[in-house]
Amino acid sequence: MAGQLHPQLGRSSRSAASLTSNNTRQQQQQASLAKRLLFPHLSPGSGLPPLFASPACPPELNDEVYDFIALALRAFVNIWWTKITRYDKEFLPQIASIVTHVLRALEERLLNADLSLLAFCDIPTVVTQHYRDYRHAASKVSTAYATGGALSLPQLFHQLQPHMAISADGSIDEEYFRQAFDHVLKACLPPDDYAPDAERFVVREIILKVVLKDVIPRVTQPWFLQKTVLDLLGPSSDVVPVELLDTPASAPHTYSHFSKSSIIVLFLSAIQTLSGACLALIHAYKQTIVTITLVNKSSFSLPTPRPQPTRSQLDVPQPTPSTMSRDNFRPVSPISSSAPSVASLCASTSQSKQCQPAIRAPNLVDGLLVMIRALLNVQERLSTTALFQTISMFCCFFQSFMNKLLSHFLYTRVLSASSILSIVRLSKRALFPNGYPGPPPVDPTPEEQFIIRQQLIKRIAERLPALASSALLGPSPITSVDAVVDPLSDRACNTHLAVFLFDALLLTIFPEMGMEGPDPGQMTGGNVLTEKADEGENNLDGSDGPGSGAASPPSLVSDVLL
Repeated sequence: MAGQLHPQLGRSSRSAASLTSNNTRQQQQQASLAKRLLFPHLSPGSGLPPLFASPACPPELNDEVYDFIALALRAFVNIWWTKITRYDKEFLPQIASIVTHVLRALEERLLNADLSLLAFCDIPTVVTQHYRDYRHAASKVSTAYATGGALSLPQLFHQLQPHMAISADGSIDEEYFRQAFDHVLKACLPPDDYAPDAERFVVREIILKVVLKDVIPRVTQPWFLQKTVLDLLGPSSDVVPVELLDTPASAPHTYSHFSKSSIIVLFLSAIQTLSGACLALIHAYKQTIVTITLVNKSSFSLPTPRPQPTRSQLDVPQPTPSTMSRDNFRPVSPISSSAPSVASLCASTSQSKQCQPAIRAPNLVDGLLVMIRALLNVQERLSTTALFQTISMFCCFFQSFMNKLLSHFLYTRVLSASSILSIVRLSKRALFPNGYPGPPPVDPTPEEQFIIRQQLIKRIAERLPALASSALLGPSPITSVDAVVDPLSDRACNTHLAVFLFDALLLTIFPEMGMEGPDPGQMTGGNVLTEKADEGENNLDGSDGPGSGAASPPSLVSDVLL
């Protein structure tokens, strides 16, 4: 009897073990990629730890960002790390923890930064300067200003917008971005996580590869920008309706005489059109009242001007060894020196307060209007210039409300959680279509690129109403739209635009990177095109220059932007 029980117990134990192993395999298969790669020690039923500290962040965004990190590490790290060792399962979670620290620090900095100045002041300034310099360089092609016609358009444009990270042919120096990302990691990571070189280098090279090999080469292609705008505009509207094609030939004869039924139909259609217009006006009025109420009650503060040093601070002489020598000190009596010094201090303070100009809040609408003027080349048409002057005067009267409106629109529509979630999902599908990096898309032929450009020009001219087209584009809309598209039709010039936009974004999030450089007192806080990069190039070459004798090397970004 006992001999018969032992086989049954052995069979039951083996069946229980097989059931538990099958359950664990099913749980592992059901677990997400982020949990299996980044958090292998979590229990199967537990969720992923929160990535963002903001309470307004939806859980879907947390899961999507973790999934994006897991896909990137599997594609760029795990593919070669498994060839080195198959038993180390802690390397990927450690890199994920570093990326988590960086994302949380970036979230905190983005919440504290004033992104309205970046969106409505810095970016329009960069785009405006790009259009002006491109047209200026295009006017010099094949002239004596281009060294007898020997210089090409990208070379002339590079002379107007030199940058230490870009060559004349539009190629990017990877070391500039590598040092910039290293500064970002140093500012975001704790010292214990920043100290190991291997993990930091892996994270830095992954970001560098995605930005320099996948993003910038694609977004700087003229056909890619034109195709993106063409897809956003939707299909063309010049499609003949089927009703017009199926209209019989005898239809015009029915309108040759009026009857009571036709008069009634005409009267009712007029009433319907009038009622529809009234309903649209009522809806627009209600929506305007609701928007004004939300803007006035919104918690978004007005954009504050960036701090700039006063003239008295710039004129204060710095002590030097020659002025601090013992011979220059003269003994004075404490009674005779104290009273004049206090009086002079009070007088200088009152004079500085009287002479210091009042700091006004920046006008966010002005940057947008200047950018639109540069895009449309308004100065060539008197009527368009008068129209923009009228709009500028109207916005100047309501500057405070317009600043609040633009900030409210930016934070509730553009930078909302739903918009960021859509961007993350689109980026994941574009970079990892099947869970792995897909093959590079085939570039269209020159003939196809020409067709894309012509379709975009025609689509923009069609989408504008007749009144707006005549007021903004003049008598020849196709020519005006072609002039708008042309400054973005060169890859090397577009690379300059992308790098300058990257610098503006970097200085907005990390303003301390602009404090180091040849002359920190002259920092304008984000005007990236005020001065050129000659001083930064001299410092990197090792020549004598301001700040060359410092213990730490100057920031590459600050050398370009200051």
